[in-house]
Amino acid sequence: MEKYSCESHIDHALDMFVAQQKVFPIMDKIEEDKKLSTKCSYCEQAAEYIVSSK
Repeated sequence: MEKYSCESHIDHALDMFVAQQKVFPIMDKIEEDKKLSTKCSYCEQAAEYIVSSK
């Protein structure tokens, strides 16, 4: 499972991931060249972070 998040939704993304997956997630900053095409899972802003279990 992967969730993409902007700066303002990162707390929500982390909370939702833990609630759904029951494991602590890994949070990584998205590379500069991928930021433009990746949208936040919770709004239309560009994603800054990826939250995943890997």
